[in-house]
Amino acid sequence: MPKRIGILGGISHESTIRYYELLMRKYFEKRHDYYYPEVVILSLDFQKFTDFENSGDRAGYIAYIMSGVESLQRAGADFIIMAANSPHAVFDDVAAQAKVPLVSIVEATAQEAKRRAVKNALLLGIKFTMQSPFYPDYFRKLGMNITVPSDEEQNEIDRIIFKELVVGNIRAESKKWLQNCIGQHDTDAVILGCTELPLILEQKDTAKTLLNPLELHVDAALARALGEN
Repeated sequence: MPKRIGILGGISHESTIRYYELLMRKYFEKRHDYYYPEVVILSLDFQKFTDFENSGDRAGYIAYIMSGVESLQRAGADFIIMAANSPHAVFDDVAAQAKVPLVSIVEATAQEAKRRAVKNALLLGIKFTMQSPFYPDYFRKLGMNITVPSDEEQNEIDRIIFKELVVGNIRAESKKWLQNCIGQHDTDAVILGCTELPLILEQKDTAKTLLNPLELHVDAALARALGEN
């Protein structure tokens, strides 16, 4: 029997919907039956979550994330995924307090990057993620480098995510801007380090290796639910 998956979501709801849809679709592609893993979703208050990130209140940030983790534990989750990149800034703190295992989006992404022989990846995401060390530190341990956009580029990427993508507004001009931004950096790969970015960018949009952490995270969660790792 598959393990029950806990999803800490709502950060934002657009990507949480995508997580759930992908889990179900990928399960059916693997097994061709309807014995889907049970899924429990706790949707956080997106603004409250973002306020903690912007304020630099690390203790409050961890406590709020843990309140969601504890709700998922009480609901019987066998393991938990945080359905966003940015909370992985405190992944080790949360994992140390949780009573069930957590599956890391950063680890899933880094392992795939290593498998694909990536040397230097451009990290796109919200400013909090692009300015945090959790992606560079993990990739460095595996012998890979992370490049981040300029401050000006970070401001525009952050704006596109928070003003457009989190509410499902996909604009052609924003897609073109992101493609141009990617082309300005001498890297062999791009990390869509915000779970809303796959709404606007896919592999056909760039000649560089595109790493989609959301999908890689789903693959890792499904494998764990089915006892494949």
